[in-house]
Amino acid sequence: MLEALDTCCDQKTLAQVVGLSEARISQLMKDGVMQRGDTLGEQILAYCENIREVAGGRSPGEGELDPAQEKAKLDRERRMGQRIKNLQSLGEWAAIPLLEKTLAKASAAMASKLEALPGEIMKLVPDLPFEAVEEMRKAIAKARNDWVSDTEELNLSDDPDPDAESEDEDGAD
Repeated sequence: MLEALDTCCDQKTLAQVVGLSEARISQLMKDGVMQRGDTLGEQILAYCENIREVAGGRSPGEGELDPAQEKAKLDRERRMGQRIKNLQSLGEWAAIPLLEKTLAKASAAMASKLEALPGEIMKLVPDLPFEAVEEMRKAIAKARNDWVSDTEELNLSDDPDPDAESEDEDGAD
């Protein structure tokens, strides 16, 4: 058996020896953990070294970020949070629920003003024909409905990345 450690082997044999799938062995080779063409012994040593690194927290496991990536991600989140706080203090950023509430109130106020418009015009122009008033009501109702439809289509949660503006302003981070 020890002589086999000095021979080259395929992924299928290595997978059987270490108890992994061929796909996982292929991924480990792709990730540079083990090298194609190495002997079975070298590949087992490389695999064991990788297991020690992952277990010791010095190397990311499957689907994890390495410490440098985690720090970069955390730093970015902190920058975004600080940028939002700065924009809020300048009055240039608001929470989505507040924006939705404000838009709903403004829309309701606008709708009531539009609804009252035909009556106001009839007071100003009492001789206006009934047909003209009805056409005005229809046009106002259509405008109001279009307004409601357009504002409902707004998706305030598709908020742009607050870092995007700062990255454009100063080039890059």
